[in-house]
Amino acid sequence: QVQLVESGGGLVQPGGSLRLSCAASGIEFSRYSMGWYRQAPGKERDLVARISIYDRTTYAESVQGRFTISRDNAKNTVYLQMNSLKFDDTAVYYCNAVQFLDAKFRPVFGSWGQGTQVTVSS
Repeated sequence: QVQLVESGGGLVQPGGSLRLSCAASGIEFSRYSMGWYRQAPGKERDLVARISIYDRTTYAESVQGRFTISRDNAKNTVYLQMNSLKFDDTAVYYCNAVQFLDAKFRPVFGSWGQGTQVTVSS
């Protein structure tokens, strides 16, 4: 079965950086577009970055220019480099495969990992 394991979160000051990792198993990783989602308390889970099987990337406007998504198909891992972190980036971050369905990018798998907490605080 699909397993997604996120890591790399932590507490960081505004302006700081973190690198998140997501190791996937149980899927043909290289055949999926992958994405990073985040969910802040009381808010919906939103897609913030996506990388296609051709390494084409797209970002939410709120993270454009600060976050970089990348993937290593040999390691079945997707990364999120987060720079210039802001208070509003505080959330639990998750990864999932991404599909374009009904005119919107949506997660492929119904089961999610445990996520990794990112807290931006001074």
